[in-house]
Amino acid sequence: QVQLVESGGGLVQAGGSLRLSCAASGRTFSIYAMGWFRQAPGKEREFVAAIRWSGVTTYLADAVKGRFTISRDNAKNTVYLQMNSLKPEDTAVYYCAASPSWPVSFRPQDYAYWGQGTQVTVSS
Repeated sequence: QVQLVESGGGLVQAGGSLRLSCAASGRTFSIYAMGWFRQAPGKEREFVAAIRWSGVTTYLADAVKGRFTISRDNAKNTVYLQMNSLKPEDTAVYYCAASPSWPVSFRPQDYAYWGQGTQVTVSS
């Protein structure tokens, strides 16, 4: 099994920055892709970003393109989500997820492992 633990959430002002971390443990060799999703109150869980575990290609949702970046540090089994120029509409619970299958997916249904989520709140 794969265990995922997110950290780095918090309260920031609009225009500020946060870096979320997702530490993976367990059968990390089975991970094909890592993704970040978010869910705001009253909304469905939506794709934010993804990266291949063994590659450098990244994928970003249009809503965060140009502001967020996803990266990885395989030595630490950790994936990061750098969030800049935060907006109030970015407020949500952010979830780290891992997929054992290819190709890289934007759908939550294709991710088998999930962290517990970390709250990001952006004040106006």
